[in-house]
Amino acid sequence: MRIFCDFDGTIAKVDTTDLVLTRLADPAWEALEARWTQGEITAAECMRGQVALIGGADAALDAVLDSVELADGFAEFVAWCQANAVPLTVVSDGVDRFIARILDRHGLGYLPVIANHLVGNAELGRRLEQPWSRVGCAAGSGVCKCQVATKSDERANKPDDLMVFIGDGRSDFCVSGRADLLFARDKLADYARARAMPHYEFSDFSIITTTLTAALGRSARRAAI
Repeated sequence: MRIFCDFDGTIAKVDTTDLVLTRLADPAWEALEARWTQGEITAAECMRGQVALIGGADAALDAVLDSVELADGFAEFVAWCQANAVPLTVVSDGVDRFIARILDRHGLGYLPVIANHLVGNAELGRRLEQPWSRVGCAAGSGVCKCQVATKSDERANKPDDLMVFIGDGRSDFCVSGRADLLFARDKLADYARARAMPHYEFSDFSIITTTLTAALGRSARRAAI
């Protein structure tokens, strides 16, 4: 079993990028958001433009990020993954600097994170690099989550190894179809229901921990036969 988990709205209780934009960015970020919603630009283009509009000193940015709370049960879920030697990777179409600050504050900075890369500062200007983008990505995101899951997928050698995905939003739609076990809420749950995709809906991570404990037990019993 290997687990990939979205960050904004999934691990974090809010979308951290939207929070930072609301607090620190030039209001022009909302026009970019509208263009993306209307399909005029991709999610990746929208994010690059919006991040360039973020002002304020680094201390002000950190103060905003330090107000973000983690989803209930996430720290315990991480401990469960460690206890059971289950790899957990945070994969987000958000910003690595934001995610790292929040995880560090909660003592979880050691988790591997795949996200868009923030460059620069308030004095030099901020910009977004997108090393995990892919031409033709169905989601049009700066981080192609399908590509991440495919590159990390070792099931060719381990056919019983389950790929678990946990998410909530539009950037998770494409990769959700590749998951052996899908945990979804909000927009992702709506997407899965509309397509009759098998999934588990969750309100907090204790539900996920309980479900995966049972799944791991079933896998162990099959391996023992």
